[in-house]
Amino acid sequence: MKRVLFGLFLALTVSAAAQTKDDTFVFMPQWYAQAQFAGYYVAQEKGFYAEEGIQVDIVHPLTTQSVQSQIIESHVDAVSLPLAQALEMIGNGHPLVNLLQTSMNSAMMFISRNGGDPFQIPKAKVTSWLAGYDQLARCIASKEHWNCEWVKSASSVNLFIAGAVDVTLAMSFNEYYQLRQAGLIGSGNGVYRFSDHGYNIQQDGVYMSRRAYSKKANTAQAFARASRRGWEWAAAHPDETLDIVMQYVKRYRIPTNRILQRLMLEETLRLQLDPDSGDRSFRLRKDMVEKADRMMMDAGILKREVRYEELLP
Repeated sequence: MKRVLFGLFLALTVSAAAQTKDDTFVFMPQWYAQAQFAGYYVAQEKGFYAEEGIQVDIVHPLTTQSVQSQIIESHVDAVSLPLAQALEMIGNGHPLVNLLQTSMNSAMMFISRNGGDPFQIPKAKVTSWLAGYDQLARCIASKEHWNCEWVKSASSVNLFIAGAVDVTLAMSFNEYYQLRQAGLIGSGNGVYRFSDHGYNIQQDGVYMSRRAYSKKANTAQAFARASRRGWEWAAAHPDETLDIVMQYVKRYRIPTNRILQRLMLEETLRLQLDPDSGDRSFRLRKDMVEKADRMMMDAGILKREVRYEELLP
């Protein structure tokens, strides 16, 4: 019953946001309310958006609703997406603009049930997310000549815990900690971090369709400035930020706990540090765009080259 009510609540929220879209800037993170999106909650609650003179609605997608479709169909103004997902959308004919890059590193990993090398499991069943975001995982599987079966799920963790799959795709700030809390993995056993094997590609950023950006460029830039300020404040005030995150978690009745959200916040903030400079620069790196593009071209996910310049405002 709670899940049904939650879905109805989100549906009404998205509907209300759509009705006020002309007066507000509607932003949709790619998943439920959690510390992964702390900077936007901070910018809202601390009044950073208001100080920029803009009204922002933060709405979250339904389990069966992809943010990709929401931005393509112009139901929202901006969304958060991993870089590889944005490249695939652009390659498929949906031009996007990167407003703000909030992640400088990859959080992705494979976790195997047997505690060993996932690529040594023949015909492995591997879960990935129903919403997508598995482009780099498929690139790596192709390069490693991994004969595996992909199983889509709204929650990759549940199938893994149930023993229905051999390997799960996971994020270092989310599923990894859930499985550690469940006692199913150690700190390193069976964990294949993409960033440790030459596949460190930037992840989350804020994107708009290029057509929408041409109509709301000033508002979009104000949103980006305030959002960056929110993330910088979050990094400087993690305890107060966690309080704000937990307000959103409770508001949307997300089944989680404060310990998990603290770990998620700490890891999300760590991922924002540039691997070379150590700075929190919020910039899209040309070298990572080009690397992701090559990987996706080699795997056949992209049919044409997507250039770095195509993502710039």
